[in-house]
Amino acid sequence: MSNELDAGDHGPMKLLTTMFSSLKETFHRDRSDRDSTLPLPTAPALVVTSAQNQSHLFFEYLVVVSLRKKRGEGTYEPQITYQFPKLANMRRSQREEEEKSLKAILLFCFPEGVNWAPLTEYASETFSFVLTEVDGSRKNGYCRRLLPSGKGARPPEAYCIISQVACFGLFSKIFDEVEKRRQISMAMIYPFMQSLREAPFPAPGNTVKIKSFIPESGTEVISLTRPLDSWLEHVDFRTLFRCLTDEEVLRVFASTVLERRIIFMADELSTLSQVLHAVAALLYPFTWQHTFISIVPSVLIDVVMAPTPYLLGVQKNKLDDVIDQSDMLIVDLTEGAENTFITCIGDESTILPEKLQGELLQALCCRKDNSTSEELNKVVSEAFLSFFVKTVGHFPSYVKRRSGGQPGVFQINSFCKASEPKASRQFVKRFIQTQMFDLFIQEVERQPTQEGFFHQKIAEYQQSKKKEKAKRGWVRGLVV
Repeated sequence: MSNELDAGDHGPMKLLTTMFSSLKETFHRDRSDRDSTLPLPTAPALVVTSAQNQSHLFFEYLVVVSLRKKRGEGTYEPQITYQFPKLANMRRSQREEEEKSLKAILLFCFPEGVNWAPLTEYASETFSFVLTEVDGSRKNGYCRRLLPSGKGARPPEAYCIISQVACFGLFSKIFDEVEKRRQISMAMIYPFMQSLREAPFPAPGNTVKIKSFIPESGTEVISLTRPLDSWLEHVDFRTLFRCLTDEEVLRVFASTVLERRIIFMADELSTLSQVLHAVAALLYPFTWQHTFISIVPSVLIDVVMAPTPYLLGVQKNKLDDVIDQSDMLIVDLTEGAENTFITCIGDESTILPEKLQGELLQALCCRKDNSTSEELNKVVSEAFLSFFVKTVGHFPSYVKRRSGGQPGVFQINSFCKASEPKASRQFVKRFIQTQMFDLFIQEVERQPTQEGFFHQKIAEYQQSKKKEKAKRGWVRGLVV
């Protein structure tokens, strides 16, 4: 595992040093054939990903993390009190790897640290995080924190599921089932999770049915359906637009698309988790390539000092630890906050082309207050996807293909000059300097044929432009 998972052993400053010192060889390539040279990107530490391999199991393991009082002290520390499957049932190499992961899970399930006290009331919340292996592979952590059944004051506990697939809504429903069985007996969790682990992870739009026996209720059949738009299955935009106005979302998007340092602050872990994943999803078909930590544990707070781009979620009580940082955007997600942008660079409202900003705001107005999560996702995602179609969607025409199956070459200068309208060119020139665009184009150069939702939207847009041009020519002919 990467060293961000070993903070308890090495300390946050050691962690910070190693986090940003590893450069990926895969980012190096000869650019002598380019019209222009782009800066060498740095390696991501924690990044967003989406499920792509449909052969994955639903999950790798489930753990229950409880707060236990330290002997002779008044503070609490998180401990794993239940795990499925057991480490003893794993191969030795796999067991050693998972033991490293467990250290990270403790950090992210209770990122606040040791400052806990027994409670009689605690609102259940669900959030997620991402773990990155040394080899670049990723695992998603889904966590539900709640107050366990019992009487009197008691500390909360957390259920955490580790999976290679990203589908927040699906795992939230799984947590509902786990929580229901936990109220009966911890032993009731095992058969349900065993059935789930043996079930194939469904393809987008498909449903898998899980049978599970509950005393006094008999055998239940739980249906788990995966969203059709698999690239949005880890996202719910409702929290983002509840916390920020449309204009504020555009300012955040503008900062993100130029790969700046951005910190989001809120009291609730679920708010941080949902907003950060939603902001990253606005970049589709591009992918945030730098540090991404949806919930920064207290022990890792020094990550805010990193000079490289990042998206971080920090709890509001840590404001004093980040306020002294300059040259960044700090966003207060608290509803009714006096100042949404605690600090900013000042140009956020002028980064995007003015005309396209207006079109984005107009498109976002089409969403309805009573829309479902799927309906909202469709309106929002298509609005921002349209932005990229109009600004950089002409890129396929400027990839010069070679014979003999050799990689193509992106004609970057010609591409910039062809950007229409001219008012968008300044934005395009800045955007093509980002790592997300660079890696996107590298992939385009390697692939002889391009398919996918983005390319489909580009084709539709170009076709509509041809029809509009033909219509204008026909009208001019009538006038003449």
